[in-house]
Amino acid sequence: MYRFAAVNLLLCTFAYLLHTGWAVKCSSKDGPSVQQTQTGFGRPPTFMVEVQNKCPTCPVINVHLKCGSFSQALVNPRSLKVVAYGDCVINSGLPLQPLQKFSFNYTHQKYLMHSSTWNFQCE
Repeated sequence: MYRFAAVNLLLCTFAYLLHTGWAVKCSSKDGPSVQQTQTGFGRPPTFMVEVQNKCPTCPVINVHLKCGSFSQALVNPRSLKVVAYGDCVINSGLPLQPLQKFSFNYTHQKYLMHSSTWNFQCE
């Protein structure tokens, strides 16, 4: 009788952990990072923008960057789509896998960019 109760408790605990997830979830500090590197030194210069999902366990989707007055004409919209002034989405909003990097290039004076919003896709 006690063995049945113990096994039942263990199974219920295991089911709860499976439902809620026992992996470490990611927090805002694990959000996407943005780095820009100057790769061309002509006039105008060329920059490579690299966005990395810093979460080691979950994909991140719908990564939006603050992008100022960035012009859509500078880059393929599948790489970076200007949604509105100061709001751009990378990779058509598709997932970046854990620790994956995504990059694109543009030729213009440097635009300041940083991540603004994103969603983790942990479950």
